[in-house]
Amino acid sequence: MTAPLVLGIESSCDETGAGLVRDGRLLGHAVASSMDAHARYGGVVPEIAARAHVHAVRPVIRRALDEAGVRARDIDAVAVTTGPGLAGALQVGLAAAKGLAYGLGVPLHGVHHLAGHVAADTLEHGPLPSPCVVLIVSGGHTSLLLVRDLAREPIAHLGDTLDDAAGECFDKVARVFGLPYPGGPAIDRAAREGDPGAVVFPRPLPGGYDFSFSGLKTAAARWAERHAGGVLPVADGAAALQEAVADTLTRKAVAACAEHGVGTLVVVGGVAANSRVRALAEERCRAAGIELRVPPLRLCTDNGAMIAAVGDLLVRAGAEPAPLDVSVDPSAPLEYAALHPVGRG
Repeated sequence: MTAPLVLGIESSCDETGAGLVRDGRLLGHAVASSMDAHARYGGVVPEIAARAHVHAVRPVIRRALDEAGVRARDIDAVAVTTGPGLAGALQVGLAAAKGLAYGLGVPLHGVHHLAGHVAADTLEHGPLPSPCVVLIVSGGHTSLLLVRDLAREPIAHLGDTLDDAAGECFDKVARVFGLPYPGGPAIDRAAREGDPGAVVFPRPLPGGYDFSFSGLKTAAARWAERHAGGVLPVADGAAALQEAVADTLTRKAVAACAEHGVGTLVVVGGVAANSRVRALAEERCRAAGIELRVPPLRLCTDNGAMIAAVGDLLVRAGAEPAPLDVSVDPSAPLEYAALHPVGRG
C-alpha cells in the first residue's frame, strides 16, 4: 500500500511555501518570497505580506505539485501553519489549506511553525533520535528544546529568548551598521572581511539556558555611535557581533546536551544558515563527542516542506485531524507539533 502523500503550506511571515512529503521523503517544494517588497521599510510589513501570500499561494502549490510529479487529487492530507506568525498572513495559508482539504475530502492538520523547523531536519537526515536537543534560531525565536517523539509527545523547553531573538539582533544591528535588510545574511557577508577579535562584545546571560540579545544589540549600537563622524569599521563590527551570537548559542546548546546526557544536537531555523553558527557548532560538537545535525540551507528558512514533514509525522502517528473551525493563533506557545486552535463565533 502506498504511504499517504501530505501537502504542507507555510505562510506565517514573508515566505509562501508549499511542499509534498511521503513517508519522510521530500518529493517537491516551492517558495515565493515577498522580502524585496519589505526591504525598503527595514522589516516585514504585515499587510504587504498578507497580500503577497494571496497572490503567491496557488502558483506555489502548483509548482510544488509539478516538481513532485503528482496532481492535487493524489494528496491524502493537508498540513498548514496555524501559528505563531502574522495573523493576516496565517489566515491566507489556512484558507487555502481548508479549501483544498475540504474540496479533496482529506484530513487537515494544523501545525506549529517552530515544530516545522524541527521536522525540516528529518527530510535530510531521517528520523530524529529520541531524545535530542534542538536549538531553534530564527528571526523571532531562540529556544533550546528537549525533543523525544515530535508527533506524539510534548516538547520540553530548556530555555527561550527573554527579549530580542538572535535574528532580531542581526536585523536591528545591521540597520545601525548601514547594512541592508534582511540583516542576518548581510552581517554574515560583511563578517567575512572582518576580525572577530577587533571588538569585544558581551556574551549575554552566561548562565542557564535562556537567551537575551537585547543588551548585545545595544552594545553594538553604542560601539557604532562612538565612530560617528568617522569611518565605521563595519566588517570588524559584523564579525565581532556574529562571534558573540554564535558563541552564546553553541555554548548553551552543547552544555544542554552534556547536562541531559543527549548525544545529538539539531540546529534549525533561519539563523542556522549563518556560516559562523554552523562552523562553531560543528567544532564544539566534535570536541564534545556530540552528533550535530543541521538541515541544508534551503530548508533552514521558512518553507512548506517543513510543514509537510510535520504533517507526514502526524498522519503516520494516527493523530486526530483539525476540527472544521480550526483558526490561527499568532502567538501560540510551542507545546506540541500539532496546533489546532478553535475559532470563536
